[in-house]
Amino acid sequence: MERKIQKDSKVMWILKALLVSYIITGILLLILTFLMYKIELNEKAVAAAIIAVYLVSTLIGGIIIGKLARIKRYLWGMGLGVLYFGLLLLVTLGVYRTLNGDAANLLTTFILCAGGGMAGGMLS
Repeated sequence: MERKIQKDSKVMWILKALLVSYIITGILLLILTFLMYKIELNEKAVAAAIIAVYLVSTLIGGIIIGKLARIKRYLWGMGLGVLYFGLLLLVTLGVYRTLNGDAANLLTTFILCAGGGMAGGMLS
C-alpha cells in the first residue's frame, strides 16, 4: 500500500510540473501575441521568442520537479522536458494533422526542451 502511494506521488509531481510548464507557456505565448500585434515583430524574432518560451517553460518545470524529487534531479528535469516535447508534438499533430517543419527542427526542439528541463533540475 505504501509503495502505491509513493508511485502516485511521483505521477503527481510530473503532472504538477507539466501543468505549471504549460501554464507558463500559455502566458508567455499570450504576451508574444500581444507584442506581435503592437510591435509587428518579424518572422525571425517570433521564431526566436517561441524557442525562448520553450526554454523558460521547461526550465521552470525542471526546477519544480527537481525540488520535488530531491534525488537525480537532472534526470527528472530531462524527463519532464521530454514529456513536454511529446505532449507538444501530440497537440501539433492533433491540430494540424501533420508536422510543421523538418526533422532538424523537431530534433532541435526536442534537444531544447530536454536540455531546458535538465538545466532546471540541476538548478533546483
